[in-house]
Amino acid sequence: MKPPPFEYADPRTVEETVALLGQYGDEAEVLAGGQSLVPLLNFRLARPRYLIDVNRVAELD
Repeated sequence: MKPPPFEYADPRTVEETVALLGQYGDEAEVLAGGQSLVPLLNFRLARPRYLIDVNRVAELD
């Protein structure tokens, strides 16, 4: 299956991540590894309008 369409954000700082979460609110999902969210996207059980990938936020390592 293919995931539903969504807008992708790739923040580099915690501040940028928090701003995006504040801007998109409940329409956003956070991608922090993908083991649980990616299958839900592929089966269209999750349909976020925005996907915020925090894997490159160094402070969250």
